[in-house]
Amino acid sequence: MTAPKQRHHHPSSDRNHSSRSKHAEDHGNHGEHKKQDNGGHGDDHSGHDKHAGHSVEMFRTKFLVCLVLSIPALIWEPMLMDWFGYTAPRFPGSDLIPAIFGTLVFIYGGLVFLKGAVRELADRLPGMMTLISLAITVAFVYSVAVTLGFDGHALWWELATLVTIMLLGHWIEMRSITQAQGSLKELAKLLPDKAERILEGDRTEEVPVDQLQEGDLVLIRPGANIPADGIVEDGKSSVNEAMVTGESRPVKKHQGDKVTAGTINGDGSLRVKVEGVGDETALAGIMRMVEQAQGSRSRAQTLADRAAFYLTLVAIGAGGVTFIAWLVFGATLDFTITRMVTVLVIACPHALGLAVPLVIAISTTVGARNGLLVRDRRGLEEARKLDVVVFDKTGTLTMGEHRVVNSAVLSDIEANEALRLAAAVEHDAEHPIAKALLGSAREKELDIPQSRDFQSIPGHGVQAVVDGQTMKVGGPALLRELKISPPDQIRDSAERFENDGQAVVYLVRDNQVVAVFALADAIRPESRDAVQHLHQLKIEVAMLTGDSRAVADSVARELGIDTVFAEVLPEDKAKKIQELQHDGRRVAMVGDGVNDAPALATADIGIAIGAGTDVAVEAGDVVLVRSDPRDVSRIVKLSRATNRKMIQNLWWAAGYNIAAIPLAAGVLAWAGIILAPATGAILMSASTVIVAVNAQLLRRVGF
Repeated sequence: MTAPKQRHHHPSSDRNHSSRSKHAEDHGNHGEHKKQDNGGHGDDHSGHDKHAGHSVEMFRTKFLVCLVLSIPALIWEPMLMDWFGYTAPRFPGSDLIPAIFGTLVFIYGGLVFLKGAVRELADRLPGMMTLISLAITVAFVYSVAVTLGFDGHALWWELATLVTIMLLGHWIEMRSITQAQGSLKELAKLLPDKAERILEGDRTEEVPVDQLQEGDLVLIRPGANIPADGIVEDGKSSVNEAMVTGESRPVKKHQGDKVTAGTINGDGSLRVKVEGVGDETALAGIMRMVEQAQGSRSRAQTLADRAAFYLTLVAIGAGGVTFIAWLVFGATLDFTITRMVTVLVIACPHALGLAVPLVIAISTTVGARNGLLVRDRRGLEEARKLDVVVFDKTGTLTMGEHRVVNSAVLSDIEANEALRLAAAVEHDAEHPIAKALLGSAREKELDIPQSRDFQSIPGHGVQAVVDGQTMKVGGPALLRELKISPPDQIRDSAERFENDGQAVVYLVRDNQVVAVFALADAIRPESRDAVQHLHQLKIEVAMLTGDSRAVADSVARELGIDTVFAEVLPEDKAKKIQELQHDGRRVAMVGDGVNDAPALATADIGIAIGAGTDVAVEAGDVVLVRSDPRDVSRIVKLSRATNRKMIQNLWWAAGYNIAAIPLAAGVLAWAGIILAPATGAILMSASTVIVAVNAQLLRRVGF
C-alpha cells in the first residue's frame, strides 16, 4: 500500500540560483515516458506524458509561426475567395501559395505530432498524437496529389488551420499543466543563494548556501529567508512558515526552537545552528513528496487512460467507416477525405487524456499549499469513502508533553497567580513536573518572578522563596511529609483529578495548601474542532492508545470521541485497525510514532503527523505538515472535491466525443450541417479548454 521511500535530486541540494532555476524549469516541461503495466494494452502513460521533452515555449513558438504561415494559405485559397467575394493579388506562381505555405506548416508545426505518433506506435499505445498525425498526413498526401494533377480539391487551408489550432490547444494544455505543477517551482525559489555564517569573534562571512555544513552557526537578519534547517541558539523573532506548512500566522521562535529552510524571518534577529542541509532539509522532503504524488497513479487515471486507448481505436475505425460509407453513397473523393479527416480530428481523446492528470496535479498542489502532502494518490482517492478515522492519542490528539490541564485554588488567590508562583518555585528544577508547570505558565505568557534559596526535598518536592514567602511544590507525598491536609475544596478537586487519571501537584504556602494542579498530556487546542469537523462529514472517530482506561476515557469525553481502544500494546495496534476493517468499514489511521507505523500501513489510508518520526511519515499515504489534526477533515474534503472534478471531466470528455464523432462524420449533411476539419479542431480544442478550466476551479474549493 505504501510507496517505497524515494530519493530524488532536488533544488535544495543545488545551492546556487542557476541550478535551482534549471530544476524548476525542468518541472515545467514534461519528462520522458513512464512505462507501466496497462492491463494488457501495451505500455501505459500518464495523461500528459505524450508531451515527452516538450515545453510551453515550444508550442507557443510553433503556434505563432504557423499562425503567420497560415495567413498566405488562407488569403490565396480559391474557395475562401469565392466565399467572401474578394480577389487576392495574382502573379506568376501565386496559385501555388496555399501549397507552399500549407507544406511549411505541415513540416514545421506537424512534425511534433508525427514524432509523438511514432513514439505511441512504438509503445503499442496509439492515442491522440496518432490520430492527429493520421489526419494531417492524409490531408497532406491528398493535397499534394491534387496539386500534382489528381482530380479533386486540395485541402491546404484546412491542413494549415488544423495544425495551427492543434498547436494552440496543446499550448493551452501545457500551460495548464505547468501551472498546476508550479508548486515545485515556487518551493525551489524559497531557498536563498547566500547565507551569513558566524565565525570566531562574532565575525560573519557571506557564503553560498551549498557550503553550509551541520553545526555551522548562521545569522538570520530580519526579513531574510532561512537557508537551512536548524535550532535557534540565540534571539527572538516570528517566522512566516506559510509557504511550507500553510499556517498563515507567523510562528514565534525562541532559543531551542526549530526553524525550517525556506521560511521567512520576521522583525527579530536569530542565530541558528545548522542541523539539516541539502536533501536532508524539510523543504527537500516536501518537494520529494509533491513530485512523487504528481507522478503517482490513481484508479481514475488508469480508467481514463484505458478509455482514451479504446477511443483511439474507435476513432480510427469511425474514420475508416466514414470514408467507405461516403464513397458508397457516391460522394466526391475530396469530400470523403475531408469527412474522414474531421472525424479523426474531433475524436482525438485530448480532453479525456487531460481530464484526470490535470486534476491530480492541481489537487496535489492545493494540498501542499494547505499543509497536506500526498505521498500516494490512491490514499487521497480513498479518503472520500472513509467511515472511521482512528487517532493515536499521544502526540496526535495531545501534545505529547505534560501541562496543567486543570486546577483548584483557595478563594484568596487566582488560578493564574497560583500557577505563576508554582512555576517560580520550580524554575531551577529539571524533573517533568517542573517542565509542565513552567511550560503552562509560559504558554499563558505569565510573568514568572525570581526565586531564591531553591532546595530539593528528595522524594517529595521542592521549595524556594518567592516574593518573600517560602513556598513548596510537590505531590501527595509532600503533604504526608509536612503532615498537613488540604482544605475540603482542594481535596475534592484532587480526588476528581486522580479519578480521571491525572497527576496532582500541590502548592503550599506557609504550610497551607493554597492550590492543586492536575497534570496530564495536554490536549491540542485543535483536537476538539478536528473531531467535530469529522462528525459533520458523517465520519466516526476512534482513539487508539496504550494509556490506562481512565486517562483514555477522560480525553474521549472531553473531545466527543465515539470509540476508545485503551491499554493497547504497540504490536496490537494494527490488529485493532483490522477489527474495524472486518466490519466492512474503510479506516484511516492518524499517528506520529514508530509504534504507529504498522497501523498506518494496515489502514486503508495512513495519515502521518509531520512532526512525527521518519518511520511514521514513510508509512503514511498523506503527511500533515502542520501536525494539526483538523487537517484530517481537509483531506476528506479535498478528496471529495477532487473526485467530483475527475468525474465531471471524464463525463464531459467522453460525452463530447460520443456526440461529436457522428456529427463530424456528416450524419446531418442532409440538413446542410457539415463541419470543416478546422471547425472540428476548434471544437476539440474547446473541449480541452473546458476540461482545463473546470480542473482549475478546484483551486477555489474551501478547506
